Amino acid sequence: MNNLVTANELKTKGVSIIDEKTSESGEAIITVRGKNKYVVISMEEYNQLREYELEAAIKESEEDIKEGRIILETIEEHIKRITSV
Repeated sequence: MNNLVTANELKTKGVSIIDEKTSESGEAIITVRGKNKYVVISMEEYNQLREYELEAAIKESEEDIKEGRIILETIEEHIKRITSV
């Protein structure tokens, strides 16, 4: 399973090399000067990751509310508080 794509391969083969590599392993790692620099995944996988991030943020917010780590204030009070530091 070789999902590495060099920057030069990407330059010469374009999207076809990305299609080839992602069809094999679900992702392609683009290397630049021998170092892993980028990961390419399908939009479906990307959207799933974003959904996981949102779920984690909601869970963290719910925990903050449960533990009382919140401040109830008006917009004006909030702006005054964050700008007067």
